Amino acid sequence: MDKGRGTAAAKVAPPRLSRVELQDLEELQDPAFRRGDRYENLRFNRAALDGLDLGEAVFAECRFDAASFNEAQLRGTSFRDCILAEAYAPVFQSARSTWRDVELRNPRLGSAELYESGWQSVRIEGGKLDYLNLRGAKLADVLISGCIINELDLGGAGATRVRLEDCTVGSLDLTGARLKDFDLRSTEFRRISGLGSLSGLVIDEYQLGLLAPLIAAHLGVRVL
Repeated sequence: MDKGRGTAAAKVAPPRLSRVELQDLEELQDPAFRRGDRYENLRFNRAALDGLDLGEAVFAECRFDAASFNEAQLRGTSFRDCILAEAYAPVFQSARSTWRDVELRNPRLGSAELYESGWQSVRIEGGKLDYLNLRGAKLADVLISGCIINELDLGGAGATRVRLEDCTVGSLDLTGARLKDFDLRSTEFRRISGLGSLSGLVIDEYQLGLLAPLIAAHLGVRVL
């Protein structure tokens, strides 16, 4: 029996990730950002993108250090093979954007509007996000570690091989989500909504104990 349990546990597929390695980047001091432009092999140190319209722009093999994105328009923007270290934005507007092979290190984001975006091989390390809106997003191979997220909205999202590791999540909304190998073990959460969409979620026994009353109420079960 114990052997069977070990086999089942081993079948949880982890995110497939590789470190982003950037070399020989050109540093721009005062870049002129424009909507729809392409930026490649560049480093931006403390760049201020506040309020700029960068919709449909493409950033490939770029690094941002301590950049401010407050109320920048990033709708439809693509980030590929990029590192964003200590990104800051009380309001981060990046709906329907594309993130492929990206590392976000210690981000400080308030309302992060990333609904209907596409994430492939994305890593978030540390930081704090007040509200992460990923409604309708498509996520594959995502690792979020050591991060504080007050509200995580995955309503209607598709998430495959996603792991939250040593995170703290206040509220998690999974209403209508389609999950596969969504690993929530080692993460603390206070509330989960969308109990009808838990298929594909991986939790530990302690977390199951926390969810049991909510699941019973959802199913109309009374425990007397």
